[in-house]
Amino acid sequence: MAEPVQEELSALAAIFCGPHEWEVLSRSDGVSVCRPDWSAVAGSRLSAASASRVAGITETDGTMFRIHTKAEGFMDADIPLELVFHLPVNYPSCLPRISVNSEQLTRAQCVTVKEKLLEQAESLLSEPMVHELVLWIQQNLRHILNQLETGSGNAKCTFSTSTTVDDGLWITLLHLDHMRAKTKYVKTVEKWASDLRLTGRLMFMGKMILILLQGDRSNLKEYLTLQKTSKVDVDSSGKKCKEKMISVLFETKVQTEHKRFLAFEVKEYSALDELQKEFETAGLKKLFSEFVLALVK
Repeated sequence: MAEPVQEELSALAAIFCGPHEWEVLSRSDGVSVCRPDWSAVAGSRLSAASASRVAGITETDGTMFRIHTKAEGFMDADIPLELVFHLPVNYPSCLPRISVNSEQLTRAQCVTVKEKLLEQAESLLSEPMVHELVLWIQQNLRHILNQLETGSGNAKCTFSTSTTVDDGLWITLLHLDHMRAKTKYVKTVEKWASDLRLTGRLMFMGKMILILLQGDRSNLKEYLTLQKTSKVDVDSSGKKCKEKMISVLFETKVQTEHKRFLAFEVKEYSALDELQKEFETAGLKKLFSEFVLALVK
């Protein structure tokens, strides 16, 4: 498997880290031997084995994984989507194969969504694209369904090419194992937060390193992609390396009791009670008790 694809899979696993959001169905470095018709899979709930069998996928076909997500549909209601991606061994030089399933969509709607995803994928050819495609469908599903409803599904249509999803304000808590090149690492994190319009805290207490981020959900996911795929630190020999030891402790939509951070700040704490006070002031006492305390036990 090519390194860019391995990096993309690692980033996707970090981004779609909620319960049942991400599942690798099959993985192989062999040579692709068939080109299945994925329309046979769209709109049907199949097990991993059944999906592979119906689609004609063998163990030598590359990597196949499932992402569960939601997108805004009619009347601003969230529609659950099950997206199965198959990355052939020569991806991203060729398009991924995609199936779409949802208990709230008809088979015809699922097929149309798949076709629109593949059209969007053509504009991203030669670069990792799965995360971009997921963000795109989250933003454009409602427009696709509206066109089907009005009978204009075959007409030339204009969809947003932006992958910014207006999903309200979200908050996420990340844990880093270490920083060897601390000064450079901190500056990089500050730049990413600024570029993505994220606020929050980069917190140091002894050996503990936490990043608390607040902002648009798609920007939070983009931050995680940068964190996982950029050479932001150095290894024990001083060679630049990617972050391999980051974990997402918590992610949720900002609640009324949560403080809105006005800026991104880097802070050092000399004792646990100081760190606890920071969380309590931000309305995150429960978050501290459930996730942060577990790191010091």
